[in-house]
Amino acid sequence: MEILSIKIKIADREYPMKVKPEDEERVRKAGKQINERLRSYREQFGINDNQDLLAMVAFDSLVDKMAMEEKQFDEEDPALVEKVEHLNKMINESL
Repeated sequence: MEILSIKIKIADREYPMKVKPEDEERVRKAGKQINERLRSYREQFGINDNQDLLAMVAFDSLVDKMAMEEKQFDEEDPALVEKVEHLNKMINESL
């Protein structure tokens, strides 16, 4: 299995990473999004301390992830519900 050595720059610091080729684009995109959020929070809140900014980005990212997971859990797949109802009907008819 091939592993790539790449460097991702976050908050003016470079971080060496080893990633699978199929993950490289996602990792680079994540680094870019982190830097965009850092810049946005710096401008929005006037905070210049990178540690505070990184903490804010980490916190907001986790809140976003949790909200997405809750949304996915709450949404019912209509096709799946229909199949379950059909199976229940078949079971009830056979009893």
